[in-house]
Amino acid sequence: MTSGPARVTPEENPLRHPDDKRLPRIAGPCSLVMFGVTGDLARKKLMPAIYDLANRGLLPPGFSLVGFARREWEDQDFAKIVHDSVRAHARTEFREEVWRSLAEGFRFVPGSFDDPEAFELLARTVRELDEQRGSGGNHAFYLSIPPAWFGPVCDQLQASGLSDPHPGTWRRVVVEKPFGHDLESAQELNTIVEKVFPADSVFRIDHYLGKETVQNLLALRFANQLFEPVWNSHYVDHVQITMAEDIGIGGRAGYYDEVGAARDVIQNHLLQLLALTAMEPPIAFTPRAVQAEKVKVLASVRLPEDLSTGTARGRYVAGWQGDEKVPGYLEEDGVDPGSRTETYAAVKLSVHTRRWAGVPFYLRAGKRLGKRVTEIAVMLKRAPHLPFTDTATEELGQNAIVIRIQPDEGVTLRFGSKVPGTQMEVRDVTMDFGYGASFTESSPEAYERLILDVLLGEPPLFPRHEEVELSWRILDPIIESWSRSRSVPEDYPAGTWGPPSADELLARDGRAWRLP
Repeated sequence: MTSGPARVTPEENPLRHPDDKRLPRIAGPCSLVMFGVTGDLARKKLMPAIYDLANRGLLPPGFSLVGFARREWEDQDFAKIVHDSVRAHARTEFREEVWRSLAEGFRFVPGSFDDPEAFELLARTVRELDEQRGSGGNHAFYLSIPPAWFGPVCDQLQASGLSDPHPGTWRRVVVEKPFGHDLESAQELNTIVEKVFPADSVFRIDHYLGKETVQNLLALRFANQLFEPVWNSHYVDHVQITMAEDIGIGGRAGYYDEVGAARDVIQNHLLQLLALTAMEPPIAFTPRAVQAEKVKVLASVRLPEDLSTGTARGRYVAGWQGDEKVPGYLEEDGVDPGSRTETYAAVKLSVHTRRWAGVPFYLRAGKRLGKRVTEIAVMLKRAPHLPFTDTATEELGQNAIVIRIQPDEGVTLRFGSKVPGTQMEVRDVTMDFGYGASFTESSPEAYERLILDVLLGEPPLFPRHEEVELSWRILDPIIESWSRSRSVPEDYPAGTWGPPSADELLARDGRAWRLP
Protein backbone atom coordinates (compact mmCIF):
# COMPACT_ATOMS: atom_id res chain seq x y z
CA MET A 1 0.00 0.00 0.00
CA THR A 2 1.56 3.30 -1.07
CA SER A 3 1.23 6.45 0.94
CA GLY A 4 -0.78 9.23 -0.65
CA PRO A 5 0.47 12.65 -1.62
CA ALA A 6 1.38 14.99 1.18
CA ARG A 7 -1.60 17.07 2.27
CA VAL A 8 -1.45 20.83 2.50
CA THR A 9 -3.29 22.78 5.13
CA PRO A 10 -6.55 24.54 4.19
CA GLU A 11 -4.84 27.92 4.59
CA GLU A 12 -2.35 26.94 1.85
CA ASN A 13 -4.94 25.44 -0.46
CA PRO A 14 -6.59 27.73 -3.05
CA LEU A 15 -8.84 24.98 -4.39
CA ARG A 16 -11.08 24.42 -1.41
CA HIS A 17 -14.28 22.45 -1.02
CA PRO A 18 -17.23 24.67 -2.02
CA ASP A 19 -19.40 23.67 0.93
CA ASP A 20 -16.81 23.61 3.72
CA LYS A 21 -13.85 25.96 3.20
CA ARG A 22 -11.87 23.98 5.75
CA LEU A 23 -11.81 21.01 3.37
CA PRO A 24 -10.02 20.71 0.02
CA ARG A 25 -11.89 19.58 -3.09
CA ILE A 26 -10.18 16.22 -3.58
CA ALA A 27 -10.93 14.15 -6.66
CA GLY A 28 -12.25 10.66 -6.09
CA PRO A 29 -10.69 7.46 -7.49
CA CYS A 30 -9.83 7.99 -11.16
CA SER A 31 -7.21 8.08 -13.88
CA LEU A 32 -6.38 10.45 -16.72
CA VAL A 33 -5.46 9.13 -20.17
CA MET A 34 -3.53 11.73 -22.15
CA PHE A 35 -3.31 11.70 -25.94
CA GLY A 36 -0.62 13.97 -27.35
CA VAL A 37 1.88 13.59 -24.51
CA THR A 38 4.79 14.62 -26.74
CA GLY A 39 3.38 18.09 -27.46
CA ASP A 40 4.32 21.40 -25.85
CA LEU A 41 0.97 21.75 -24.09
CA ALA A 42 1.34 18.41 -22.34
CA ARG A 43 4.95 19.01 -21.32
CA LYS A 44 4.68 22.66 -20.29
CA LYS A 45 1.18 22.82 -18.82
CA LEU A 46 -0.68 19.54 -18.33
CA MET A 47 1.97 17.34 -16.70
CA PRO A 48 3.18 20.09 -14.34
CA ALA A 49 -0.44 20.89 -13.41
CA ILE A 50 -1.06 17.25 -12.49
CA TYR A 51 2.01 17.24 -10.25
CA ASP A 52 0.96 20.53 -8.63
CA LEU A 53 -2.48 19.08 -7.88
CA ALA A 54 -0.82 16.04 -6.29
CA ASN A 55 1.51 18.30 -4.33
CA ARG A 56 -1.48 20.25 -3.01
CA GLY A 57 -3.09 16.99 -1.88
CA LEU A 58 -5.98 17.20 -4.35
CA LEU A 59 -5.56 13.88 -6.18
CA PRO A 60 -6.55 10.50 -4.74
CA PRO A 61 -3.75 8.20 -3.53
CA GLY A 62 -4.35 5.77 -6.42
CA PHE A 63 -4.47 8.40 -9.17
CA SER A 64 -2.94 7.19 -12.43
CA LEU A 65 -1.70 8.96 -15.57
CA VAL A 66 -1.59 7.04 -18.85
CA GLY A 67 0.33 8.44 -21.80
CA PHE A 68 -0.55 7.44 -25.37
CA ALA A 69 1.72 8.31 -28.30
CA ARG A 70 3.55 6.89 -31.29
CA ARG A 71 6.75 6.24 -29.36
CA GLU A 72 8.50 3.03 -28.41
CA TRP A 73 8.66 3.97 -24.75
CA GLU A 74 8.37 1.89 -21.63
CA ASP A 75 6.58 3.11 -18.51
CA GLN A 76 9.89 4.36 -17.07
CA ASP A 77 10.63 6.36 -20.24
CA PHE A 78 7.29 8.12 -19.90
CA ALA A 79 8.00 8.75 -16.21
CA LYS A 80 11.29 10.43 -17.19
CA ILE A 81 9.45 12.73 -19.63
CA VAL A 82 6.95 13.71 -16.92
CA HIS A 83 9.74 14.18 -14.39
CA ASP A 84 11.67 16.54 -16.65
CA SER A 85 8.50 18.50 -17.44
CA VAL A 86 7.62 18.83 -13.76
CA ARG A 87 11.11 19.95 -12.74
CA ALA A 88 11.12 22.56 -15.52
CA HIS A 89 7.58 23.94 -15.29
CA ALA A 90 5.81 23.00 -12.00
CA ARG A 91 4.73 25.95 -9.85
CA THR A 92 5.01 24.17 -6.49
CA GLU A 93 8.10 22.86 -4.75
CA PHE A 94 9.39 19.49 -5.94
CA ARG A 95 8.99 16.91 -3.18
CA GLU A 96 10.47 13.49 -3.69
CA GLU A 97 7.84 11.64 -1.66
CA VAL A 98 5.01 13.19 -3.68
CA TRP A 99 6.77 12.39 -6.93
CA ARG A 100 7.38 8.74 -6.00
CA SER A 101 3.75 8.22 -5.03
CA LEU A 102 2.50 9.89 -8.22
CA ALA A 103 4.97 8.07 -10.50
CA GLU A 104 3.79 4.66 -9.30
CA GLY A 105 0.60 5.30 -11.26
CA PHE A 106 2.30 6.17 -14.57
CA ARG A 107 1.69 3.91 -17.57
CA PHE A 108 2.51 4.30 -21.25
CA VAL A 109 0.77 2.76 -24.26
CA PRO A 110 2.51 3.01 -27.66
CA GLY A 111 0.43 3.28 -30.81
CA SER A 112 -1.15 5.51 -33.41
CA PHE A 113 -4.53 7.17 -33.10
CA ASP A 114 -6.10 4.86 -35.72
CA ASP A 115 -4.63 1.58 -34.45
CA PRO A 116 -7.32 -0.73 -32.98
CA GLU A 117 -4.71 -3.01 -31.37
CA ALA A 118 -3.18 -0.08 -29.51
CA PHE A 119 -6.59 0.85 -28.12
CA GLU A 120 -7.19 -2.75 -27.04
CA LEU A 121 -3.91 -2.53 -25.14
CA LEU A 122 -5.08 0.79 -23.67
CA ALA A 123 -8.34 -0.85 -22.57
CA ARG A 124 -6.39 -3.63 -20.84
CA THR A 125 -4.15 -1.07 -19.17
CA VAL A 126 -7.16 0.85 -17.86
CA ARG A 127 -8.73 -2.34 -16.49
CA GLU A 128 -5.45 -3.20 -14.75
CA LEU A 129 -5.40 0.25 -13.15
CA ASP A 130 -8.88 -0.37 -11.79
CA GLU A 131 -7.60 -3.54 -10.13
CA GLN A 132 -4.11 -2.44 -9.11
CA ARG A 133 -4.60 1.24 -8.30
CA GLY A 134 -8.26 1.40 -7.37
CA SER A 135 -9.32 3.78 -10.16
CA GLY A 136 -12.90 2.66 -9.63
CA GLY A 137 -13.74 2.53 -13.34
CA ASN A 138 -13.54 6.34 -13.56
CA HIS A 139 -11.42 7.60 -16.45
CA ALA A 140 -10.98 10.91 -18.29
CA PHE A 141 -9.49 11.07 -21.80
CA TYR A 142 -7.58 14.25 -22.60
CA LEU A 143 -7.35 14.94 -26.35
CA SER A 144 -4.35 17.28 -26.56
CA ILE A 145 -4.21 16.58 -30.29
CA PRO A 146 -5.15 18.34 -33.57
CA PRO A 147 -8.93 18.46 -34.18
CA ALA A 148 -8.54 16.27 -37.28
CA TRP A 149 -7.83 13.35 -34.92
CA PHE A 150 -10.81 13.89 -32.59
CA GLY A 151 -13.03 11.66 -34.73
CA PRO A 152 -10.63 8.69 -35.11
CA VAL A 153 -9.73 8.73 -31.41
CA CYS A 154 -13.37 8.93 -30.29
CA ASP A 155 -14.28 6.10 -32.67
CA GLN A 156 -11.48 3.95 -31.26
CA LEU A 157 -12.50 4.74 -27.68
CA GLN A 158 -16.02 3.62 -28.53
CA ALA A 159 -14.95 0.48 -30.43
CA SER A 160 -12.68 -0.64 -27.59
CA GLY A 161 -15.38 -0.02 -24.98
CA LEU A 162 -13.33 2.66 -23.25
CA SER A 163 -16.03 5.31 -23.62
CA ASP A 164 -18.72 3.18 -21.96
CA PRO A 165 -18.84 3.44 -18.15
CA HIS A 166 -20.15 0.68 -15.95
CA PRO A 167 -23.04 1.58 -13.63
CA GLY A 168 -21.89 3.93 -10.90
CA THR A 169 -18.74 5.00 -12.78
CA TRP A 170 -17.92 7.75 -15.30
CA ARG A 171 -16.01 8.34 -18.51
CA ARG A 172 -15.24 11.90 -19.68
CA VAL A 173 -13.46 13.45 -22.62
CA VAL A 174 -11.49 16.69 -22.60
CA VAL A 175 -11.15 18.58 -25.89
CA GLU A 176 -8.61 21.35 -26.45
CA LYS A 177 -9.35 24.32 -28.70
CA PRO A 178 -9.59 25.10 -31.55
CA PHE A 179 -13.18 23.87 -31.76
CA GLY A 180 -13.25 23.91 -35.53
CA HIS A 181 -12.27 26.68 -37.95
CA ASP A 182 -15.82 27.84 -38.76
CA LEU A 183 -19.43 27.04 -37.84
CA GLU A 184 -19.73 24.03 -40.14
CA SER A 185 -16.55 22.36 -38.91
CA ALA A 186 -17.48 23.10 -35.27
CA GLN A 187 -20.86 21.43 -35.77
CA GLU A 188 -19.14 18.42 -37.33
CA LEU A 189 -16.72 18.14 -34.40
CA ASN A 190 -19.52 18.46 -31.87
CA THR A 191 -21.46 15.71 -33.64
CA ILE A 192 -18.39 13.45 -33.72
CA VAL A 193 -17.59 13.87 -30.03
CA GLU A 194 -21.15 13.82 -28.70
CA LYS A 195 -22.11 10.66 -30.57
CA VAL A 196 -19.59 8.86 -28.34
CA PHE A 197 -19.80 10.85 -25.09
CA PRO A 198 -22.92 12.46 -23.59
CA ALA A 199 -22.90 16.27 -23.68
CA ASP A 200 -22.43 16.46 -19.90
CA SER A 201 -19.29 14.31 -20.22
CA VAL A 202 -17.61 16.54 -22.82
CA PHE A 203 -15.30 19.20 -21.37
CA ARG A 204 -14.13 21.81 -23.87
CA ILE A 205 -11.06 23.47 -22.44
CA ASP A 206 -10.64 27.21 -22.73
CA HIS A 207 -7.75 27.84 -20.35
CA TYR A 208 -8.70 31.50 -19.97
CA LEU A 209 -11.83 30.45 -18.11
CA GLY A 210 -9.66 28.80 -15.46
CA LYS A 211 -7.82 31.99 -14.63
CA GLU A 212 -8.50 33.37 -11.18
CA THR A 213 -9.41 36.85 -12.36
CA VAL A 214 -11.87 35.57 -14.97
CA GLN A 215 -13.73 33.72 -12.24
CA ASN A 216 -13.37 36.73 -9.97
CA LEU A 217 -15.33 38.74 -12.54
CA LEU A 218 -18.45 36.88 -11.42
CA ALA A 219 -17.63 37.54 -7.76
CA LEU A 220 -16.95 41.21 -8.49
CA ARG A 221 -20.30 41.62 -10.20
CA PHE A 222 -22.64 39.46 -8.17
CA ALA A 223 -21.17 39.48 -4.66
CA ASN A 224 -20.92 43.27 -4.38
CA GLN A 225 -23.69 45.84 -4.29
CA LEU A 226 -21.07 48.40 -5.32
CA PHE A 227 -20.79 47.39 -8.99
CA GLU A 228 -23.92 45.69 -10.27
CA PRO A 229 -26.22 48.76 -10.02
CA VAL A 230 -24.02 50.64 -12.53
CA TRP A 231 -23.33 47.60 -14.77
CA ASN A 232 -25.75 48.69 -17.51
CA SER A 233 -26.38 51.17 -20.30
CA HIS A 234 -27.51 53.91 -17.91
CA TYR A 235 -23.97 54.29 -16.61
CA VAL A 236 -21.63 52.39 -18.97
CA ASP A 237 -20.43 54.24 -22.06
CA HIS A 238 -18.61 51.30 -23.68
CA VAL A 239 -16.56 48.21 -22.90
CA GLN A 240 -13.08 47.37 -24.18
CA ILE A 241 -11.76 43.80 -24.04
CA THR A 242 -8.08 43.47 -24.91
CA MET A 243 -5.71 40.54 -25.30
CA ALA A 244 -2.32 41.90 -26.30
CA GLU A 245 0.84 39.84 -26.66
CA ASP A 246 4.35 41.20 -27.02
CA ILE A 247 5.64 38.01 -28.65
CA GLY A 248 5.48 36.86 -32.25
CA ILE A 249 4.29 33.49 -33.49
CA GLY A 250 7.42 31.63 -32.39
CA GLY A 251 7.50 28.17 -33.93
CA ARG A 252 3.74 28.04 -34.57
CA ALA A 253 3.79 29.21 -38.20
CA GLY A 254 2.20 26.01 -39.51
CA TYR A 255 -0.76 26.46 -37.17
CA TYR A 256 -1.03 30.23 -36.97
CA ASP A 257 -0.86 30.97 -40.69
CA GLU A 258 -3.99 28.85 -41.18
CA VAL A 259 -5.83 30.49 -38.30
CA GLY A 260 -4.97 34.13 -37.63
CA ALA A 261 -5.74 36.36 -34.66
CA ALA A 262 -9.55 36.39 -35.00
CA ARG A 263 -9.97 32.62 -35.05
CA ASP A 264 -7.18 32.01 -32.53
CA VAL A 265 -8.35 34.44 -29.84
CA ILE A 266 -11.55 36.37 -30.54
CA GLN A 267 -13.79 33.37 -31.34
CA ASN A 268 -13.06 31.70 -28.01
CA HIS A 269 -11.25 33.74 -25.35
CA LEU A 270 -12.62 37.21 -26.02
CA LEU A 271 -16.20 36.22 -26.79
CA GLN A 272 -16.24 34.18 -23.59
CA LEU A 273 -15.02 37.24 -21.68
CA LEU A 274 -17.73 39.31 -23.35
CA ALA A 275 -20.36 36.77 -22.31
CA LEU A 276 -19.21 36.80 -18.68
CA THR A 277 -19.10 40.60 -18.66
CA ALA A 278 -22.56 41.06 -20.18
CA MET A 279 -24.50 38.10 -18.71
CA GLU A 280 -27.42 38.45 -16.32
CA PRO A 281 -27.09 37.08 -12.78
CA PRO A 282 -27.47 33.28 -12.89
CA ILE A 283 -29.97 31.75 -10.51
CA ALA A 284 -27.09 29.75 -9.00
CA PHE A 285 -23.41 29.15 -9.62
CA THR A 286 -24.08 25.82 -11.29
CA PRO A 287 -22.89 24.68 -14.73
CA ARG A 288 -26.30 24.83 -16.39
CA ALA A 289 -27.29 28.16 -14.83
CA VAL A 290 -24.05 29.93 -15.81
CA GLN A 291 -24.01 28.40 -19.29
CA ALA A 292 -27.63 29.39 -19.88
CA GLU A 293 -26.84 33.05 -19.22
CA LYS A 294 -23.73 32.98 -21.42
CA VAL A 295 -25.74 31.47 -24.27
CA LYS A 296 -28.33 34.26 -23.99
CA VAL A 297 -25.60 36.89 -24.37
CA LEU A 298 -23.92 35.24 -27.36
CA ALA A 299 -27.29 34.80 -29.05
CA SER A 300 -27.99 38.53 -28.64
CA VAL A 301 -24.66 39.75 -30.07
CA ARG A 302 -24.99 41.77 -33.28
CA LEU A 303 -22.35 42.74 -35.82
CA PRO A 304 -21.86 46.27 -37.18
CA GLU A 305 -23.84 47.00 -40.34
CA ASP A 306 -20.66 47.84 -42.26
CA LEU A 307 -17.97 45.28 -41.53
CA SER A 308 -15.40 47.25 -43.51
CA THR A 309 -15.55 50.11 -40.99
CA GLY A 310 -16.71 48.10 -37.96
CA THR A 311 -13.66 45.83 -37.93
CA ALA A 312 -9.90 46.21 -38.32
CA ARG A 313 -7.10 43.80 -39.04
CA GLY A 314 -3.36 44.17 -39.24
CA ARG A 315 -0.08 42.33 -39.52
CA TYR A 316 3.15 43.21 -37.73
CA VAL A 317 6.20 44.21 -39.69
CA ALA A 318 9.77 44.47 -38.47
CA GLY A 319 10.28 46.79 -35.54
CA TRP A 320 11.57 47.09 -32.00
CA GLN A 321 10.20 45.05 -29.11
CA GLY A 322 11.80 46.89 -26.23
CA ASP A 323 15.50 46.99 -27.09
CA GLU A 324 15.32 44.00 -29.45
CA LYS A 325 14.99 44.26 -33.21
CA VAL A 326 12.40 41.69 -34.32
CA PRO A 327 11.32 40.46 -37.77
CA GLY A 328 7.96 41.03 -39.41
CA TYR A 329 5.34 38.30 -39.72
CA LEU A 330 6.16 37.50 -43.35
CA GLU A 331 9.82 37.08 -42.36
CA GLU A 332 9.05 34.47 -39.69
CA ASP A 333 10.22 30.91 -40.40
CA GLY A 334 7.52 28.84 -42.11
CA VAL A 335 5.20 31.71 -43.07
CA ASP A 336 3.98 31.82 -46.68
CA PRO A 337 5.38 35.02 -48.27
CA GLY A 338 1.98 35.53 -49.92
CA SER A 339 0.05 35.06 -46.67
CA ARG A 340 -3.04 37.20 -45.99
CA THR A 341 -3.26 36.08 -42.35
CA GLU A 342 -3.82 38.79 -39.75
CA THR A 343 -1.84 39.02 -36.52
CA TYR A 344 -4.15 41.76 -35.17
CA ALA A 345 -7.93 41.85 -35.18
CA ALA A 346 -10.43 44.27 -33.71
CA VAL A 347 -14.22 44.37 -33.93
CA LYS A 348 -17.08 46.47 -32.62
CA LEU A 349 -20.03 44.41 -31.35
CA SER A 350 -23.34 45.23 -29.70
CA VAL A 351 -25.42 43.19 -27.26
CA HIS A 352 -29.12 43.54 -27.97
CA THR A 353 -30.55 43.24 -24.48
CA ARG A 354 -32.31 45.69 -22.21
CA ARG A 355 -29.21 45.98 -20.02
CA TRP A 356 -26.79 46.80 -22.82
CA ALA A 357 -28.85 48.66 -25.43
CA GLY A 358 -26.63 51.26 -27.11
CA VAL A 359 -23.39 50.17 -25.42
CA PRO A 360 -20.65 49.12 -27.89
CA PHE A 361 -18.22 46.34 -27.00
CA TYR A 362 -14.81 46.73 -28.62
CA LEU A 363 -12.69 43.58 -28.82
CA ARG A 364 -9.05 43.54 -29.91
CA ALA A 365 -6.27 40.97 -29.97
CA GLY A 366 -2.83 40.97 -31.49
CA LYS A 367 0.77 39.87 -31.44
CA ARG A 368 3.90 42.01 -31.21
CA LEU A 369 2.00 44.81 -29.47
CA GLY A 370 3.29 47.29 -26.93
CA LYS A 371 3.08 44.98 -23.91
CA ARG A 372 1.57 41.71 -22.74
CA VAL A 373 -1.80 42.37 -21.14
CA THR A 374 -5.30 40.93 -21.04
CA GLU A 375 -7.99 43.08 -19.49
CA ILE A 376 -11.66 44.04 -19.50
CA ALA A 377 -12.21 47.80 -19.21
CA VAL A 378 -15.73 48.94 -18.37
CA MET A 379 -15.70 52.64 -19.29
CA LEU A 380 -18.37 54.67 -17.50
CA LYS A 381 -20.20 57.69 -18.83
CA ARG A 382 -19.06 61.13 -17.80
CA ALA A 383 -20.91 62.92 -15.02
CA PRO A 384 -23.91 64.76 -16.52
CA HIS A 385 -22.96 68.02 -14.79
CA LEU A 386 -19.61 69.22 -13.45
CA PRO A 387 -19.84 72.27 -11.16
CA PHE A 388 -16.21 73.14 -11.92
CA THR A 389 -14.47 75.26 -14.50
CA ASP A 390 -13.12 73.63 -17.64
CA THR A 391 -9.57 74.28 -16.51
CA ALA A 392 -10.24 72.50 -13.21
CA THR A 393 -11.16 69.27 -14.99
CA GLU A 394 -9.11 69.41 -18.20
CA GLU A 395 -7.10 66.32 -17.16
CA LEU A 396 -10.17 64.37 -16.05
CA GLY A 397 -11.04 61.32 -18.13
CA GLN A 398 -13.74 58.70 -17.77
CA ASN A 399 -14.31 56.61 -14.68
CA ALA A 400 -13.34 53.02 -15.39
CA ILE A 401 -13.50 49.58 -13.81
CA VAL A 402 -10.64 47.50 -15.21
CA ILE A 403 -10.37 43.77 -14.56
CA ARG A 404 -6.75 42.76 -15.16
CA ILE A 405 -6.61 39.11 -16.20
CA GLN A 406 -2.89 38.87 -16.90
CA PRO A 407 -0.11 39.31 -16.09
CA ASP A 408 -0.74 41.53 -13.02
CA GLU A 409 -4.02 39.96 -11.89
CA GLY A 410 -6.38 42.31 -10.11
CA VAL A 411 -8.86 45.16 -10.45
CA THR A 412 -8.26 48.88 -10.97
CA LEU A 413 -10.79 51.65 -10.34
CA ARG A 414 -10.14 54.99 -12.04
CA PHE A 415 -11.89 58.06 -10.74
CA GLY A 416 -11.35 61.79 -10.30
CA SER A 417 -9.81 63.29 -7.19
CA LYS A 418 -8.82 66.79 -6.12
CA VAL A 419 -5.15 67.65 -6.48
CA PRO A 420 -3.68 68.91 -3.20
CA GLY A 421 -3.46 72.70 -3.15
CA THR A 422 -5.55 75.80 -2.73
CA GLN A 423 -7.18 75.66 -6.15
CA MET A 424 -9.88 73.22 -7.25
CA GLU A 425 -8.16 70.91 -9.72
CA VAL A 426 -9.51 67.42 -10.44
CA ARG A 427 -7.32 64.73 -11.92
CA ASP A 428 -7.63 61.00 -12.57
CA VAL A 429 -6.30 58.64 -9.90
CA THR A 430 -6.42 54.86 -9.59
CA MET A 431 -7.24 52.47 -6.78
CA ASP A 432 -5.70 49.02 -7.23
CA PHE A 433 -6.48 45.56 -5.94
CA GLY A 434 -3.81 42.97 -6.72
CA TYR A 435 -4.14 39.26 -6.03
CA GLY A 436 -0.49 38.94 -5.08
CA ALA A 437 -0.70 41.69 -2.47
CA SER A 438 -4.12 40.83 -1.01
CA PHE A 439 -3.98 37.06 -0.56
CA THR A 440 -1.23 35.02 1.08
CA GLU A 441 -2.17 31.86 -0.82
CA SER A 442 -0.96 31.44 -4.37
CA SER A 443 -3.45 31.36 -7.23
CA PRO A 444 -3.65 27.96 -8.92
CA GLU A 445 -2.53 27.81 -12.52
CA ALA A 446 -5.49 27.71 -14.92
CA TYR A 447 -4.88 24.10 -15.96
CA GLU A 448 -4.76 22.98 -12.32
CA ARG A 449 -8.27 24.27 -11.76
CA LEU A 450 -9.60 22.96 -15.07
CA ILE A 451 -8.13 19.46 -14.73
CA LEU A 452 -9.48 19.19 -11.18
CA ASP A 453 -12.91 20.34 -12.39
CA VAL A 454 -12.83 17.60 -15.04
CA LEU A 455 -11.99 14.92 -12.45
CA LEU A 456 -14.68 16.26 -10.11
CA GLY A 457 -17.23 16.55 -12.92
CA GLU A 458 -17.85 20.25 -12.20
CA PRO A 459 -17.93 22.27 -15.44
CA PRO A 460 -19.35 25.71 -14.55
CA LEU A 461 -17.14 27.63 -16.96
CA PHE A 462 -16.48 25.06 -19.69
CA PRO A 463 -18.15 26.18 -22.94
CA ARG A 464 -20.83 23.83 -24.26
CA HIS A 465 -21.40 23.21 -27.95
CA GLU A 466 -24.14 25.89 -28.09
CA GLU A 467 -21.62 28.53 -27.03
CA VAL A 468 -19.03 27.33 -29.52
CA GLU A 469 -21.49 27.40 -32.41
CA LEU A 470 -22.88 30.81 -31.46
CA SER A 471 -19.33 32.20 -31.33
CA TRP A 472 -18.68 30.97 -34.86
CA ARG A 473 -21.97 32.52 -36.03
CA ILE A 474 -20.57 35.85 -34.81
CA LEU A 475 -17.10 35.45 -36.32
CA ASP A 476 -17.82 33.71 -39.63
CA PRO A 477 -19.35 36.79 -41.35
CA ILE A 478 -16.30 38.84 -40.35
CA ILE A 479 -13.87 36.29 -41.79
CA GLU A 480 -15.97 35.99 -44.95
CA SER A 481 -16.04 39.78 -45.36
CA TRP A 482 -12.26 39.96 -45.10
CA SER A 483 -11.91 37.09 -47.56
CA ARG A 484 -14.24 38.72 -50.11
CA SER A 485 -12.36 42.01 -49.95
CA ARG A 486 -9.14 40.30 -51.06
CA SER A 487 -7.23 42.99 -49.17
CA VAL A 488 -4.12 42.27 -47.16
CA PRO A 489 -3.94 43.14 -43.45
CA GLU A 490 -2.70 46.64 -42.68
CA ASP A 491 0.92 46.89 -41.52
CA TYR A 492 1.87 47.96 -38.02
CA PRO A 493 5.42 48.05 -36.63
CA ALA A 494 6.24 45.50 -33.94
CA GLY A 495 6.11 47.07 -30.49
CA THR A 496 3.25 49.44 -31.32
CA TRP A 497 -0.47 49.12 -30.55
CA GLY A 498 -1.79 47.95 -33.91
CA PRO A 499 -2.76 49.44 -37.28
CA PRO A 500 -4.25 52.93 -37.78
CA SER A 501 -7.59 51.40 -38.81
CA ALA A 502 -7.99 50.07 -35.26
CA ASP A 503 -7.75 53.60 -33.88
CA GLU A 504 -10.18 54.81 -36.52
CA LEU A 505 -12.65 52.12 -35.42
CA LEU A 506 -13.12 53.95 -32.11
CA ALA A 507 -12.41 57.46 -33.37
CA ARG A 508 -15.54 57.30 -35.55
CA ASP A 509 -17.50 57.02 -32.30
CA GLY A 510 -15.54 59.77 -30.58
CA ARG A 511 -13.63 57.26 -28.43
CA ALA A 512 -10.08 55.96 -28.13
CA TRP A 513 -8.46 52.73 -27.05
CA ARG A 514 -7.36 52.67 -23.45
CA LEU A 515 -3.58 52.44 -23.08
CA PRO A 516 -2.97 49.57 -20.62
